[in-house]
Amino acid sequence: MEHGVTQRHVIIIGAGAGGLSASIDVALAGVRVTLLERAATPGGKMHTREVDDVSVDGGPTVLTMRSVFEQLFEDAGTSLSERLTLLDSTVIARHAWTDGGLLDLYPDREQSRQSIAQFAGSDNAAGFDRFYAQSEKIHNALSSTFMSATKPNPLSLVGRVLRQHPPSSLLAARPSPDLWRALGGFFSDERLQQLFGRYATYVGSSPLSTPATLMLIAHVELDGVWLVDGGMHRLAKAMADLGQELGVDLHLNTHVNEVLVKNRKAVGVRLDDGTVLTADAVIFNGDTQAIATGQLGESAASAVTLRPSNQRALSAFTWCIKGQSSGFDLDHHNVFFESNYPSEFNTIFEDGNVPTKPTVYVCAQDRGPTGKRNAAERLLMLVNAPANGDKQTWSTDEVNHIRDNALAVLDRCGLTLSFGDDDCVATTPTDWHRRFPGSGGSLYGGASHGIWSSFTRSGARSRLKGLYLSGGSVHPGPGVPMATLSGRLAARTLLSDIIR
Repeated sequence: MEHGVTQRHVIIIGAGAGGLSASIDVALAGVRVTLLERAATPGGKMHTREVDDVSVDGGPTVLTMRSVFEQLFEDAGTSLSERLTLLDSTVIARHAWTDGGLLDLYPDREQSRQSIAQFAGSDNAAGFDRFYAQSEKIHNALSSTFMSATKPNPLSLVGRVLRQHPPSSLLAARPSPDLWRALGGFFSDERLQQLFGRYATYVGSSPLSTPATLMLIAHVELDGVWLVDGGMHRLAKAMADLGQELGVDLHLNTHVNEVLVKNRKAVGVRLDDGTVLTADAVIFNGDTQAIATGQLGESAASAVTLRPSNQRALSAFTWCIKGQSSGFDLDHHNVFFESNYPSEFNTIFEDGNVPTKPTVYVCAQDRGPTGKRNAAERLLMLVNAPANGDKQTWSTDEVNHIRDNALAVLDRCGLTLSFGDDDCVATTPTDWHRRFPGSGGSLYGGASHGIWSSFTRSGARSRLKGLYLSGGSVHPGPGVPMATLSGRLAARTLLSDIIR
């Protein structure tokens, strides 16, 4: 290590997945790290809500791309399995439709094929074979050339693909047509278009506008899906604990008011109590729009591009519930569909409204590989919504009306949820916006709409020297594994700049 590197100091704003992974890698390089988090716990969107006497996961509920986390812990001299218990999910998700039908998908290709054959016939099962083969090709072409690369552009991506794969891989990774139409080429049963079109919502987008490259998620899921024993917030705690063991100075309930700039370089931060902390570099792990809209000071605002509000990704209404279910055999992950899927996204992205007949996700957190359900169980219910939480608020009656519409969808699928008002804690787009400033409530940054959308995300380097970026709103995109990769990319980029 270069002499004097241990005297360097890096401040990281935000202890979500990206900030946590960045703090681990920067500290591992011998650099002093101060990690500042405005919430009471680390994890960002990996958080819990207290409902009566139980904690319910209120954000991400499943772990994929396990190797991302295994590599992070291994590089730090430990192992993921020493820190967490991960449970193999025997069912990826249970899917039901209001007009009939029930389909389980499995983290096993042949088992999923058989399930689809029983559900929609042999032609659609054959379509699944072709769909999965295409998914695998896309994943193989992009996993190292795009996801793990520092801010690629179209030309550099083509070069990387051609250096590592045959020319046919470029056809597999083509960004068009949109996902919805592409799925129609594999499945004649529109319910399967709905099921696999939901991959677009994993990045907060519409299947009508998202490039077909998102089919790669099918390969990711068939590569394995895990539940974190105790909830996803345990992953955040494990990452935070590892960072602190490496010397990361973690401060919770600490709000940053301003990124300090001197001679056109980020040189520290000012906290809301007036405290000034100086640093050689700063990593911001949050929605980049907090910077662009001046919420971290006017001097830093030009460091990133201002995103138009109509390009935001999805927000959501969520309800953390302690209650009872009946009439439907819930698995851990459950998705309930109405018949007209395209109308849901037209309502959200074109009209700016919450659908009256939404797709509803229910995570039954006491079910799964070792789940033991008692009289009451912990449930997370979610419906997609526009990211207009900076412009609109909802009364209790309005939130309850949206909740009742979601419950009506469940009822039409055969599921009844019973709970008292005191046993149900709601989160609205306004709440998400307050928790993640600048986002409007978007949970995924910008929408992945159009063939160039993947290249419009900020990279690890901002336009301001000394200010680096991580999190779901920057490359390589949203989701806990991707945000974790973004933190590692930010750390790698920063270290190459300050150590060379």
